Amino acid sequence: MDIFQAIIMGIIEGFTEFLPISSTGHMIVASEFLGLPQDAANKAYEVIIQFAAILAVILIYKEKITFKKIDLWMKLLAAFMPLAIVGFIFKDQIKALFSVEIVAWMFIIGGIVFLVVEHFYKEQPHHIKEVEKVSYKQAMLIGFAQLFSFIPGTSRSGATIIGGLLAGLDRKTSSDFSFLLAIPVMGAVSGYDLLKHYHEFAGVNWNAYVVGFVVAFVVAYITVKLFLVFIQKFSFVPFGIYRIIFGILLLMVM
Repeated sequence: MDIFQAIIMGIIEGFTEFLPISSTGHMIVASEFLGLPQDAANKAYEVIIQFAAILAVILIYKEKITFKKIDLWMKLLAAFMPLAIVGFIFKDQIKALFSVEIVAWMFIIGGIVFLVVEHFYKEQPHHIKEVEKVSYKQAMLIGFAQLFSFIPGTSRSGATIIGGLLAGLDRKTSSDFSFLLAIPVMGAVSGYDLLKHYHEFAGVNWNAYVVGFVVAFVVAYITVKLFLVFIQKFSFVPFGIYRIIFGILLLMVM
């Protein structure tokens, strides 16, 4: 992987990881376009830029990462547990689900779900408007919704945001909870992948890796900041439409 490829992949990871449009599909398309094989070395690079994205979220929500917010983190842990348990038990079966066709169809289905939910969604006074006020029941409902993200192309953030909306959170709070939940989820997944691929870092182009890390961090930080402003004024409809169009394009080029 050269520096140009690392920059492109870093931009795509930073831009798509936390938006409800699935980073998986975009990374696949980008890898194909750039001629990057899905080998262990490139998988190791993807772990590096995922850590960069996690650090961006940690910086944005740094005021939430304190012992004073222990109750919030207990709820996030409760939401994390369904994914951790199911992922540990069925990790081999989950890997077998992967295919570009499944990714494409889940883009389309996920887009339709967003459009349907937004069609019926109306913000109400009783909706939760602060992430600290999310109940354990709502956290668990979001955690079970997150299980859909095991299907490639679904989008972890998309599944958790939809789960939050259906559980009674407003758009901003659903997004906040989704991004905070990404810290233990992506931290665990990336940490596991790092241990699995650590030997692949010997002899890699560290200049490219460092540049990609910085690019992914900066892009993820800017993307999440802008998204949080956007979602307070607009709905998720544009993301639903985008998902459908992208899924159809994927099916056309298969």
